[in-house]
Amino acid sequence: MSKNPRKTLSSSGEDYLKAIYKLRDVDEGATVSTQALASRLGVAAPSATSMVKKLATMNLVVHSPYRGVELTPDGEKIALEVIRHHRLVETYLSEVLGVAWDKVHDEAEVWEHVLSEEVEAKMAAALGNPTRDPHGAPIPAIDGTIEHDRWTPLWQAAIGTKWTMCRVSDENGEVLKHLQSLGLVPGVQVEVTRCVSEEGVLHLRVNGKKRVLGLAPSRAVFVKATEAD
Repeated sequence: MSKNPRKTLSSSGEDYLKAIYKLRDVDEGATVSTQALASRLGVAAPSATSMVKKLATMNLVVHSPYRGVELTPDGEKIALEVIRHHRLVETYLSEVLGVAWDKVHDEAEVWEHVLSEEVEAKMAAALGNPTRDPHGAPIPAIDGTIEHDRWTPLWQAAIGTKWTMCRVSDENGEVLKHLQSLGLVPGVQVEVTRCVSEEGVLHLRVNGKKRVLGLAPSRAVFVKATEAD
């Protein structure tokens, strides 16, 4: 391309590309419906359709009526750049400024749209070029590559098996605060000892301590089987 389409793209347009990428990632490459996109962004379906059509004219998405939306290579490049900015900012706010992990997401939502390439490079260097943000999410590399995790949602973790917490969704500050109060942060050892579905709770051992977690917040937590010593 002869010019960078991001220079003419609004913050709202960037949010749409990021949302399409994340929704597609969850469904492992499936096209994204405009209704799912509208729900994620909290807008009316006609508004989502209008923005998708605009992005299509910029060759950032391909929109097939009744089939959904897909990112073009240029659209995916911008989405990953915005995600890189977001997760770098979260890491900087957490590690350098000491901002609580339940507060960094909302700040990063603003910074991700205005971070210059120069500041991005200096921020990454100052942090030692991290590959994960404070919530365990992979930070896209400068070349646009990203590690794709396939961790197990905690609510699906086998009872009696030892797991290591790897990642947590960063989008609900209250859930993050609650998880931290239970000691559920990336790196800790977790074991599901009992699932009481009628009560909507999981009984856990978190680094050996008994804890009870609701099934709803457990959907924000992702784990991997702990390797034997």
